[in-house]
Amino acid sequence: MVVGAAAFAWSGLYNIGADDHHTRPVFAVLQTLRDRSIHLRSEDLTVPNLDDPQLILKGAGQYAAMCTGCHLSPGVDDTELRAGMYPQPPNLSRVHVDPKEAFWVIKHGIKMSAMPAWGMAGHDDSTIWSMVAFLQKLPGMSPAEYKAIVAKAPPDEDMDDDHGATHAHDATHMRGMDMSGHHPEPATAGDAGHSQHEP
Repeated sequence: MVVGAAAFAWSGLYNIGADDHHTRPVFAVLQTLRDRSIHLRSEDLTVPNLDDPQLILKGAGQYAAMCTGCHLSPGVDDTELRAGMYPQPPNLSRVHVDPKEAFWVIKHGIKMSAMPAWGMAGHDDSTIWSMVAFLQKLPGMSPAEYKAIVAKAPPDEDMDDDHGATHAHDATHMRGMDMSGHHPEPATAGDAGHSQHEP
């Protein structure tokens, strides 16, 4: 079996192109391997207070700067980048994610996918937890609510954010915005969301 598997890999017969999807058995194996690996490595993490308004605000800015191209935002159904990806990243404006697993994935990334290890890119744990905090509030936000919270996000010199130029102007109009983070939450995407790779 080992020799056969090695011969098959060496043959190049398996199409690795993203426009030719995995067979169901291959996809199921990879999905199980990914989910179990993430769960095992994240289950003992200690979650900070994710309802801290300042943490949520910081996470909103980080998400807008780094995540929307793949994971979208309220009112955005797809991007040119995401349309060509396989498996497609989950739409995090519609999917609820486990805080511990989200932190681990953001920090360490996922091999053989487009999910980078943001911890290797200089993002400390506090910054990553801010993104996790924001992700707990994102599902159920309207496009207007999303734009408002991003406009109030603190500036970050490490971020190349298209929204950054509008922060100072828009913040003057957002000072009365509700920062409780409590928004109507839709039903979780369940297996549909988890069939795709995490954030």
